[in-house]
Amino acid sequence: MGMDYYAILKVSSTVNEEELRRAYKKLAMRWHPDKHPSGTKGFAEDKFKQICEAYDVLSDTQKRQIYDLYGEDGLKYNVSSPSATANAAANGGSATKGGSFKYSKSRVHDDIFDGFFDDVGSDKSRSPMKSDNFNYRNVDKINDLNNKSSEFSKSKSVNEKNNRKSEKKAAPMENKLACSLEELFKGSKRKLKIERIVSDDSGMPMTVEEVLAIEIRPGWKKGTKITFPEKGNQEPGRLPGDLIFVIDEKPHPNFQRDGNDLLLNQKVTLLEALTGKTLSLTTLDGRNLNIEVSDIMKPGHEVVISGEGMPISKEPKKKGNLRIKFDVKFPSRLSADQKADLKMVLGRSQ
Repeated sequence: MGMDYYAILKVSSTVNEEELRRAYKKLAMRWHPDKHPSGTKGFAEDKFKQICEAYDVLSDTQKRQIYDLYGEDGLKYNVSSPSATANAAANGGSATKGGSFKYSKSRVHDDIFDGFFDDVGSDKSRSPMKSDNFNYRNVDKINDLNNKSSEFSKSKSVNEKNNRKSEKKAAPMENKLACSLEELFKGSKRKLKIERIVSDDSGMPMTVEEVLAIEIRPGWKKGTKITFPEKGNQEPGRLPGDLIFVIDEKPHPNFQRDGNDLLLNQKVTLLEALTGKTLSLTTLDGRNLNIEVSDIMKPGHEVVISGEGMPISKEPKKKGNLRIKFDVKFPSRLSADQKADLKMVLGRSQ
């Protein structure tokens, strides 16, 4: 698909000559490059050229007929309008030169066929396909023209995609997305309302609102980026930039994250450190976890619980470890009797 000339001039396909002229004059005056500052002059020049091109085609009867039937390709590859083809056929000339149209009995009149079939007479009651003098070489001409038209359309479509890829984007917009450790453990879905600047149909900037759905997957880490292509702000003469959300982790009152592992600092008394303790924990997904520690816990002692850490995003069925580090709280002072008792007990254990 090429440019939509009717949309460029903001008119319908049934617009008459006077309405077309008024629409052209209004837009041409608005987008004349001399009325725009240097920063947007290039953009205005492009708009002005499109407006002039659209008016040139739609104000010309034959060009408009070709455009309505075959689109911009018809103009580009010199396809003749039905009226021009009929006149050429009536005068014994060729229906088109270097152009093409789809062969269809339902919409193409016999007088158009006469231009392609040189040996068919002017008797409209006779079908060219039944003529004894039918020139089969002209069928090959039609097929060849149709094939070329198809190739041109495909080539144009590819070129448009390549041109879009070559267009520069506006600078991306980055925003932090703060997530709790519970969200990053279990995953969650959010809907965020955003505001961004885009160009309206006339190229003027306008602010629009949009709601985006974001799926936070279990195990995502701080710094993970979620990109919404071309959902950022738009600048004159450029494609809209990308909108990027960067995952950030909110502090948790109990757990800290270390890669795929969870860390828990646990305080115990000297008595608990010497005699053992059963820990009762609530996991990030709400489960109750009882951990019995019977070994003597020295300062910095660590217990590792396999598979109770964070989910691994690339391997959702696997998890890291829960690492519990113990901090032994020593008494600030001991009485003489307590010291004596400790000496007696600890002395025996040596």
